Amino acid sequence: MTGTADETEESEKRVDWAELFFDLVFVVAVTRVSTVVEHDHAWSGLLRALIVFVPIYWMWVGTAIQTNLNDVTRPYLRVRVFAVALAGIFMALALPAAYADLGLLFAVAYWAGRIVLGIGVFRAAWRAARAPLNPFVVSMTVSGPMFVVGALCHGDVRELIWGLAALLDLSTPTVLRGRLRNMHFDAGHLAERFGLFLLIALGESVVAIGTSTSFTHPGAADILAIGAAFALSCGLWWVYFHFAADAMRHALATAEVQTDISRPVLSYGHLALIAAIVTVSVGLREAVPAPGNHLGAGATALLYGGAATYLATFGYTRWRMFRLVSWTRLVTAGVVLALMPVAAIVPAVAALAMLAVVLAALNTIEWARVSDIGWRAKLAGRAVR
Repeated sequence: MTGTADETEESEKRVDWAELFFDLVFVVAVTRVSTVVEHDHAWSGLLRALIVFVPIYWMWVGTAIQTNLNDVTRPYLRVRVFAVALAGIFMALALPAAYADLGLLFAVAYWAGRIVLGIGVFRAAWRAARAPLNPFVVSMTVSGPMFVVGALCHGDVRELIWGLAALLDLSTPTVLRGRLRNMHFDAGHLAERFGLFLLIALGESVVAIGTSTSFTHPGAADILAIGAAFALSCGLWWVYFHFAADAMRHALATAEVQTDISRPVLSYGHLALIAAIVTVSVGLREAVPAPGNHLGAGATALLYGGAATYLATFGYTRWRMFRLVSWTRLVTAGVVLALMPVAAIVPAVAALAMLAVVLAALNTIEWARVSDIGWRAKLAGRAVR
């Protein structure tokens, strides 16, 4: 997916300074979620991390939509944004003890944030004499209280209730999609907001490189591992921001029903993209400080499995946007998975280098063939036929 910005599209809303300040809270949140994954590499641990990440992510998504639909320079809305940020701070601080002593703090903070977001939407719907049934109100009145109820329980019961609440939040926009058809977004602003969250996740990969080793007496293997890890992070950045970001903005701007793009591509697609980057970051924390050791199955699954998930997700988003198959990225995801058994038994520095080379090859191939496989070229060809 590649292309340049369409010069004919209208002037778009810019991201406000208040929104960038708001995002700083979620830098902390992403770091704390990665800590949850780092403490437990098993599938059960990944699921537990996903369950607590969904409400954090969903509160960010709700705020991004609110600031897209409204004028964030108004003091009233800025205060609401900062109130949600405060709730996000408490949620982040409650991790990774949300499944232990700080579960109630995590749940109450989430419910409070959803109330702040939902009350304005509820009042607007009430004044317009419309039934106030939408994802904001559902989170405020149903899933938020479910998180609190779950926090009052222990063990598997808490995980079950929180998992159901997270699933409810994620499914509500799909269930109520008929009520959301007439929503109109500023495409450039909303696409940029999701790109910024993905950049936060990529920042976590850079932090993982910088903080996972003391670097007091670096050897050749240490320097090579850091270089390969950073090249890997750059490759992940390139895949999104050089090829996909503009495609997502274009798809949202030209969609007849914008929620048909914002929901599956931005809200759901970016959840998978960000989660994949978080797992890669945890893998980097395992690989960089011990470049001569074998990663083992768990760390390799995080590093290579996360990268494969990241690449495969673009196959999903491209199909949802343009009904086109992203062969280069899907094939590369398969190559990454095929290399996983090898990566588990070679030194960590070699595993990092292999993955960095694969991503570099993908980006080089896509750049070289941009005029033939670009999404704009494909769409133009359809129009001609």
